[in-house]
Amino acid sequence: MGRLEQDQELRAALRATAGRKRREMYGLGVYVRGLIEFSNICKQNCMYCGIRSSNRRAQRYRLHPDEILECCKEGYELGYRTFVLQSGEDDWYTTDMLVSLIMEIKRKCPDAAVTLSIGERDNECYTRLFQAGADRFLLRHETASASLYQSLHPTMTFDNRRDRLRALKEIGYQVGAGFMVGLPGQSLEDLAEDLLYLQELDPDMIGIGPFIPHEGTPLRHEPAGSLETTLDMIALTRLIIPGALIPATTAMGTAHPYGRELALQAGANVVMPNLSPVAVRPKYTLYNGKICTGDESAQCRFCLELRIREAGFDMDMGRGDSLKRINRSTHPHV
Repeated sequence: MGRLEQDQELRAALRATAGRKRREMYGLGVYVRGLIEFSNICKQNCMYCGIRSSNRRAQRYRLHPDEILECCKEGYELGYRTFVLQSGEDDWYTTDMLVSLIMEIKRKCPDAAVTLSIGERDNECYTRLFQAGADRFLLRHETASASLYQSLHPTMTFDNRRDRLRALKEIGYQVGAGFMVGLPGQSLEDLAEDLLYLQELDPDMIGIGPFIPHEGTPLRHEPAGSLETTLDMIALTRLIIPGALIPATTAMGTAHPYGRELALQAGANVVMPNLSPVAVRPKYTLYNGKICTGDESAQCRFCLELRIREAGFDMDMGRGDSLKRINRSTHPHV
């Protein structure tokens, strides 16, 4: 991968090849997920994260389940058919509470998919949420280097994260993993290890974004990760796992005014506009400078549609299931 940083022609060829592979697998469609950030309270203390438990300057909030449901209903009326419910690791939301919420979302929005991004819970909880109707689970592994993982997550281990991801797959979720690029102490060998781990796990969804420091963390003075290297990782991931759903993340748009468009051209095929109430969006800051915190949901949707079309792609408001799941339902013995 060191050659990529030195050879711009090779870098351009890599991204063009990944773009062709993405069009081969998914055409020009970009799947749209409605993101609802329902709590920024977190019991973990990850070194890079703005909502870490010891950040006393964070303005904490929780949405009541009725408020979350209202966000889904508004999004459904705007055409969204996937909702991503994301939070810190907040145990105030019990398993029973989440089960009831998921069932109610499925009742009100019967043809919509529900994706959870709520961190580590026990396998019984994961199973009950799946049985209630949750379709997908995002749990980024952040780094596949056990030593780097430990240094960034003082109370957590990579082995446990890996076990959780394996359990989620066995339960039946469409599973998302992913990593950050440019973490302090991260080497090119660590990034290669991330790609090898993804090849082994073979997830349905893979989120990749640059490290961006947050002022309320111990890493606040560290340099941000490279946009160019992040685009290379997206392209390599598309070629290694061709059928993956790969988002052009908000972090990419924060790192560069056209970061999401560049990610789409390098192989990404998902975007996640924010459906959270405008009043709480600025409080869910995992990193400095996060974009799109002030737009109403309808504005966000139509602004994003314009940008997607200008980048040469089409917006797809459908469920956007993993190709592996679609193929399995079409060919159940495969």
